[in-house]
Amino acid sequence: MTWHADLHIDYRAEHGRCVARHRHSGPLRVLQSLYPEGDAVCHNVLVHPPGGIVGGDVLDIRVSVGEGAHGLVTTPGATRFYRSEGEAGVQRAALQVAGGGRLEWLPQEAICYSGCQAENHLTLDVAPGGELMGWDITALGLPLADQPFAAGSLLQHIEVPGGWLERGKIAASDQRLLESPLGLGGHRCLASVFFVAGAPLDRTRREQALDAARAALGEPTAQAAWDGGVTSPEPRVLVARVAAPVVEPAVAALRRVRGAWREVLWGLPDVVPRIWAT
Repeated sequence: MTWHADLHIDYRAEHGRCVARHRHSGPLRVLQSLYPEGDAVCHNVLVHPPGGIVGGDVLDIRVSVGEGAHGLVTTPGATRFYRSEGEAGVQRAALQVAGGGRLEWLPQEAICYSGCQAENHLTLDVAPGGELMGWDITALGLPLADQPFAAGSLLQHIEVPGGWLERGKIAASDQRLLESPLGLGGHRCLASVFFVAGAPLDRTRREQALDAARAALGEPTAQAAWDGGVTSPEPRVLVARVAAPVVEPAVAALRRVRGAWREVLWGLPDVVPRIWAT
């Protein structure tokens, strides 16, 4: 059996409190709203009860944020793209932020199991005056469990309409891409954290954010090996990228950058979702 699931979360500022309303069809849910930072920031956990995406499944997620609202969306665990007999398993997330709104999109990693035919689409639509901070983390196979990414493919699409587009296909058969120093260099976790504004960032603010991200990344170690860097590919966009042999050092690096950007860009402390500590 395949599933087509749809979820829409709508964040609004009402009487000094950010409120989330949602509607769904199929197996996608949002747990109770949490306020670990007070009423201004609403945290939500997105749950997919089947636990994975197989060929033919389609998950459509839409998040909208109104003026003055600040929403944060995360997940309790990894998204899993399982082996497919032919059809693609598809996840689409469309994020929309109005002027004066803020959104944090922080799902845990997507794991591409060997034999999957996966598509992961993310669209970031931010109006002038709005801002979005988020990340995308992809793990190819399970190296520590001796389950390599030996077959299948992932189509990855991340887009800021009219400004920034990253689209590419990673096939398990493409050893030149997977192993070459000009490709993934043997790494099996690819991770990016991004900040998207609805209008070009002031130069001083942009440079402060880039410097903070570089300092937060720090240097790789023998215990936490990774390659990475920070850039601004478009005047509205900041991106820090990390490639690592496994998920853990990449996630740790992205969390540091997210915390630094929260402080530098929004004047907020590095508060992490409670679900990450369980």
